[in-house]
Amino acid sequence: MPINETLVTEAERLTPKLREAEIAPRALVDAVPDPDAFQGWRMEPAGDYEGLSGRAFGKGESFVLDFGDHQVGYVSFAAEAVGSPPDAPLKLKLVFGEMPCEIGENFAEYDGWLSSSWLQEETMYLDVLPAAVTLPRRYCFRYMKVTVVDASPKYRARFADFRCAAVTSADVSNVPPLPDGVPDDLAAMDRIAVKTLQDCMQTVYEDGPKRDRRLWIGDLRLQAQANYVTFRDRDVVKRCLYLFGGMPLESGAVGACVFEKPHPHVDDTRLYDYSLFFVATLHDYYEATGDREALAALWPIALRQLKLGAERLDERGVVTDDPSWWCFIDWQGDLNKQASAQAVLIYCLKRGLALAEAAGDGEAAAWISETTHLASEAAMSRLWDAEQGVFVSGADAQVSWASQVWMTLGGVLAPAEASALFDRLFANPPEVGMNTPYMYHHYIEALFECGKSDKAWAEMRAYWGEMMRDGADTFWELYNPNDKKFSPYGSNLINSYCHAWSCTPTYFIRKYWNRTK
Repeated sequence: MPINETLVTEAERLTPKLREAEIAPRALVDAVPDPDAFQGWRMEPAGDYEGLSGRAFGKGESFVLDFGDHQVGYVSFAAEAVGSPPDAPLKLKLVFGEMPCEIGENFAEYDGWLSSSWLQEETMYLDVLPAAVTLPRRYCFRYMKVTVVDASPKYRARFADFRCAAVTSADVSNVPPLPDGVPDDLAAMDRIAVKTLQDCMQTVYEDGPKRDRRLWIGDLRLQAQANYVTFRDRDVVKRCLYLFGGMPLESGAVGACVFEKPHPHVDDTRLYDYSLFFVATLHDYYEATGDREALAALWPIALRQLKLGAERLDERGVVTDDPSWWCFIDWQGDLNKQASAQAVLIYCLKRGLALAEAAGDGEAAAWISETTHLASEAAMSRLWDAEQGVFVSGADAQVSWASQVWMTLGGVLAPAEASALFDRLFANPPEVGMNTPYMYHHYIEALFECGKSDKAWAEMRAYWGEMMRDGADTFWELYNPNDKKFSPYGSNLINSYCHAWSCTPTYFIRKYWNRTK
């Protein structure tokens, strides 16, 4: 479909200005192998940062700076020669890491299937010393390793004035205080979640400021929910919705992600669930803001996503499961996604009905009501296994956490029935589990929605709390407490350790604490 220039132009008008803060290193550290530490590495103190100015480094020598917390920004420093006048360039290798493993392991041994160009390293030459250096690329890190790869034996190099110009579009002063009575561990979890969202809030809601550094709709939906109870920046959410709505794929489907540079353009990836989540994201935005201008501009696009989603229903009213589609749900290779997709469609149809009614679109509201009934009836008649008391998915009638979670969120079962379903799951957990904070978010939401708030708080503490105990400054893209080197990409080095979809503990704490305690 052609680009809607009106929407894209409005999205560009809403581009936020970035706020900048100057951050200095806090200390010198070393990455040390430790089989008991997260992913086999920990940092140990190696001196005060102030002592760096009294040291000089020659060929093969290195040091690691600790900036004290996760940073997203632009690094600068000064270098000078000590000894004889430099008669050869200074060759440096810089490595940036969100976690100790990125500093401790050798990037040259990386063997994942995502491009190694996402690994944060830079080789540079300083032809003239002294030099004031500002790196042109934005980096995402807590730790910075500097290695003198080579120099003339006649001189050594001394370094000073390391700084990171940290950038975000988030206004921290807008964040309201936590509800009264929130315990210390959840307050700490909230702080890390807010920091995660802050570092992902750039000129769009990036999914991860290290990787992939672009706007994905699944991440946007959860970031926006967290934003409404923290930074409360409606314009960035509106910008993101207009970018997605203004640049659909040829079928009219909303693409899974968009790029900002060199000009706004949509990626050629369509995910069944992500296209539908455009509807849910618009619903949440309208509910939070009452923005009728955005509703009028985007409702036709949202309705198109529901129509396309419903086209996948077969003659039984069940989402067709064959090789012709891609549905995300979770980074879980064993997961059959038919039942989850059915529930996502129902979930988004129900939110689409609220939008249709707000837009005064009676014809669409009637179609949505009919389709919701069809899909919900099919879920119960075709995907509910009465003998086991669970939803099943695919030709092999797979039982997974994801299927049960999404059917609960879709409201296919009454809250009391959903609560009983989870009791059965706790007693006999499905073999197909969950691997991402994205899926755990929906699990926690389902627990709250079916009245299991005590279990929801306990599971948050067990999952995000365990991340905290493993050293999270910001919450991560992927985390399996039973396999802490888990990566769907073939290497934990390429994982994102500040990731949008993991920021939602702040949403839960600020939305549900006063309701459940």
